[in-house]
Amino acid sequence: MTTAEMQGGGAEISREGPPALLTRHFSWIMLGILTAFMVNNVLTVSFGFPGVSSALGDGGAVAWVQVAVYLAFIGIAAFYVVSTPTMALRWDARRISDFNAYLIRACFWSVLMVGVADATIAFLRTEDLLTAFVSEDMAKKFGLSRFVGSYVHIPLIIVGFLIAIRSRTLGFTWLALMIVVAELLIVISRFVFSYEQALMGDLVRYWYAALFLFASAYTLLDEGHVRVDVFYAGFRNEKKGKVNAIGSILLGMSTSWVIIALGFNGKTAIINSPVANFEVTQTGGVGMFIKYQMALFLGIFAITMLIQFVAYLMEAVADMRGEPGKRVINIAAH
Repeated sequence: MTTAEMQGGGAEISREGPPALLTRHFSWIMLGILTAFMVNNVLTVSFGFPGVSSALGDGGAVAWVQVAVYLAFIGIAAFYVVSTPTMALRWDARRISDFNAYLIRACFWSVLMVGVADATIAFLRTEDLLTAFVSEDMAKKFGLSRFVGSYVHIPLIIVGFLIAIRSRTLGFTWLALMIVVAELLIVISRFVFSYEQALMGDLVRYWYAALFLFASAYTLLDEGHVRVDVFYAGFRNEKKGKVNAIGSILLGMSTSWVIIALGFNGKTAIINSPVANFEVTQTGGVGMFIKYQMALFLGIFAITMLIQFVAYLMEAVADMRGEPGKRVINIAAH
């Protein structure tokens, strides 16, 4: 689903517009820093790089490679803005929102498939039925979260990202339906058959977390978040744009960066550590092996929200400048 389809109606926008170099530099450099931060996070956690903070200490040349990653992405962002001086803010915002929508629907497809696959494996493992389908040695491997994560989850996640290229639906409805079905099965199995397994609750929590955290950025795009205000509704579009621009930077982006910085701050950070170790719940082998992904959900939430706040900032500045092409949200289309 493209932004044009998601917005449920709106005016056509022009690729060209009045120069807004300061806003575009700030916005694209923000995305460049985010990309460099995540690349360096992978280098630190997966490949043992010392981190940018050690560049002036005992990190050596390897740490300066990570500094160069930041400089490279900031340079690419700045070059793009300089080479397209008349690119319209709304056009940039739409492209960023389209990319963010791709990330979100890819995550939805991934958790949908991982949830079904992992719940099936957990059921077979708990009921000692794996040996009916695989060898005993392989059955033991399916009892290891690192094996399941590496050889089941990761391939399914890759498939989810590939499906998202062709799919034009974000999948909110389907995931919500699957949550209802999972809850219904819990009720029936518990109160009719007196049967319950830890994996059943794990699956519902897994999908609930994905639904609410992944949908937040899309909801921001669609102006769907609750806005508690006294004066905002009566403002002109230009003044609303100013308020939204300031709020995007001081409240939205800053909050997203705090979550990203704390969650991905080194190997022992609250997101990196569970993911690197394929952490499982206290139920161990009788539940699903998806706790590490639920820790990552918080990071995905912050990243997609930051990306969307960048697009929101561009739209807000365009409103403040009175530029044409403002999106019109058609609530009935949703």
